[in-house]
Amino acid sequence: MIIEEFRAELETRLLIEKEYLTQEASSVNGEQRLELLGKFNEKYKELIKRLANESGIDLTAMYEAEDSSDNSDIHLSYEQVILGKTMSIYDRLSDELYEEITKEE
Repeated sequence: MIIEEFRAELETRLLIEKEYLTQEASSVNGEQRLELLGKFNEKYKELIKRLANESGIDLTAMYEAEDSSDNSDIHLSYEQVILGKTMSIYDRLSDELYEEITKEE
């Protein structure tokens, strides 16, 4: 699986998780709502591992860049590359989740 395909699939699954947690927020209050952000973070990590496993990606293996002349001195694992490419998705969705769970208080 190409990193961009991985990123798209992760975004889809994170959107679903965010919706579940938003619904869960309606049944809890106060500090429990903020704990949902930690739950979302754990889901993010779990989904990366699950998608990597489904795709046959070894997260600890060194990432081979398509353009090997670019950044040849930098050696990153697949996990580091995936985290770098998907952190903006996580940040955006966790911000949205925060807004949704705090406005319902």
